[in-house]
Amino acid sequence: MSKIPVCSPLLSGNELAYVTEAVSTGWISSSGKYVAEFEKAFAAYCGVRHGIAVCNGTVALHLALTALGIGPGDEVIIPDFTMIASAFAVCYTGAKPVFVDADEATWNMNANLIEDGITSRTKAIMPVHIFGNPCDMAALRRIAEKHALAVVEDAAEAHGAEFGGVKTGKLGDLAAFSFFANKNITTGEGGMVVTDDGELARTCRYRKNLCFPPDAPRTYLHGDIGFNYRMSNLHAALGLAQTERADRYGALRIRHGLLYRELLSSVPGIVLQEDQPEGKNVFWMNGLCVQPEEYGRRRDELAARLAGNGVETRLFFNGMHRQPALKKYGCDCAGRYPVSDFLADNGLYLPSGSGLEETDIRHICKLILEYRR
Repeated sequence: MSKIPVCSPLLSGNELAYVTEAVSTGWISSSGKYVAEFEKAFAAYCGVRHGIAVCNGTVALHLALTALGIGPGDEVIIPDFTMIASAFAVCYTGAKPVFVDADEATWNMNANLIEDGITSRTKAIMPVHIFGNPCDMAALRRIAEKHALAVVEDAAEAHGAEFGGVKTGKLGDLAAFSFFANKNITTGEGGMVVTDDGELARTCRYRKNLCFPPDAPRTYLHGDIGFNYRMSNLHAALGLAQTERADRYGALRIRHGLLYRELLSSVPGIVLQEDQPEGKNVFWMNGLCVQPEEYGRRRDELAARLAGNGVETRLFFNGMHRQPALKKYGCDCAGRYPVSDFLADNGLYLPSGSGLEETDIRHICKLILEYRR
């Protein structure tokens, strides 16, 4: 029986040619033309002036936060329903993440609950565009401006997504992207900070490279504590080739997401993510939640049934308030997060790679429909 993977990269452009050139010329570390070319191309794709390539999406978040001067004693508002890397990046600065429950329809951070978490120590809001579905950035910006807070987009899952006709990456003060192998644009491992702010960009470049002065000869005297967050020329070669085909890859994800919705939206007991009004969803992952009383099966039973038929799935994230590491760190995990809990307990995502075949999607949806009691 052939297996349908949950998400495989699609490498159908100049990836091999560019990587081969990097290898054949010996430029395989963080020097080499592809780093700068990838930064320029991806920033242009997002509609911003500056891109700073780094080694993964988690450090991109950390770098963005440190560029804003966030540190011990500060707080950052983040969604409770997210990948734990979002919270860890805040912890790396010495600040505390403060959690906000998810919206029942879009699964993004509920903008109506954000102000409940703001204190005199809050310095930033970090919206996460869950599964490629952009957040309500108009509401978030109003709140941020009212309280004089920075906005750092966690756009790890949302390459090419839009809100109000503006791409992710241009909707906050800074944004952080991941290029892990399952993302809509991939470098295998990698990340990038993007911004329109030249001073923030300069700070990111300075700190990502051990605080070597960016515009002066190297004396190996360092005035600040920096990080070794550089991206290699090999990874950037992949990223440039992927960015050249970003619109094509994004269109494939959207086509797949819409087909899943067409086939599953009327199945009793299957709950799908709803689009954010004014948003363009790029369907990084196609998730669903199982309501056992209506579907007649539990989420884990459905996952096992699909696995038995060669269909790979993944469970949703656990909420941040459930994380032992964050409790140990000193986060306030005592609140109630009913939507986040529902998603964590009942959600899974289905195969979602850009190269997925329509016949695969129809097969998966047929299995889901037939398994209902």
